Amino acid sequence: MKTKILTFTLLFVALFAAAQEEEESMKMKPQMTEIWDPEVSKITPGETPMDAPSDAIVLFNGTDLGREWTNGDGSESGWLVEDGCATVVKGQGIIKTKRVFEDFQLHIEWRSPAEVKGKSQGRGNSGVFLQARYEVQILDNFDNRTYRNGQAGSLYKQYPPLVNACKGPGEWQVYDIIYTAPRFNDDGTFFTPPTVTVLHNGVLVQNNSKLRGPTEYVGIPEYAVKKHGADVIQLQDHGNPVSYRNIWIREL
Repeated sequence: MKTKILTFTLLFVALFAAAQEEEESMKMKPQMTEIWDPEVSKITPGETPMDAPSDAIVLFNGTDLGREWTNGDGSESGWLVEDGCATVVKGQGIIKTKRVFEDFQLHIEWRSPAEVKGKSQGRGNSGVFLQARYEVQILDNFDNRTYRNGQAGSLYKQYPPLVNACKGPGEWQVYDIIYTAPRFNDDGTFFTPPTVTVLHNGVLVQNNSKLRGPTEYVGIPEYAVKKHGADVIQLQDHGNPVSYRNIWIREL
C-alpha cells in the first residue's frame, strides 16, 4: 500500500513539475514583442526644425516658384517672387502645386504685411488649402479680433484654434501641418474623415481635428462631401499681399 502511495505521489510531483514547466514556457517574454525587421528607414533631419529633412520635397526654395507651382488654370504664376519669398499679387488668383498629395507633413512659413490695413477678415488674409478643399486659415490676428472659427490657425468655419499664437504684423510665422486624407465609402460618404493637426509657431492649435467636409464660406460642410483622391495644395489670393517662404512637404 505504501508503495502505491509513493508511486502516486511521485507521479503527481512529476505531473505538477511538467505543468509548471509548460506554464513557464508559455509565459510572455520580452523578446516576443520585439520587432526587428524591417529596419526603420534612416533620413537626415534638417539642422533646425525649419530646415527640410532629406526625405522632403522642397516646394519653394525662395527663388523658383515655377518649378513646383502654377496659377489656378495651370498657367505661370503671377505672384511676386523677390527677397527669398513669394507674395500674393491681388487679382492673380490662387497658386497650386503641380504635384498631388494624399497624407503628408507640410511646413510653410508666412508673413502678413508690416503695414496694417483693414480689420477682421480684411487684414493679412490668405489660406492653405489641403487637397484643394480644406482650408487652414491665414490671417493677421495680432490684436485683430474676428470670428473665432475664421482666425489664424482655424480650420475655416469648422474648428477655431486652441489658442491665438500670432506674431505681430510683418513677422515671419510658421505652420507645421500633419494631414491624413479621407477615405470614402462607395456612395461617396466618409469612411474616415480628413484629420488635421497644426502647430502655429511651435504651438499646438489643432489636435487631430476631424473635418466634417470641404471648406464652405456659406453653408454646412456636410452637404458638400464628394469622393476624391490625391490632390493639389493651394495658396489663396484673398487680395492681401501675404508672403510665403521655405515650403516643404513629406509624404506619409
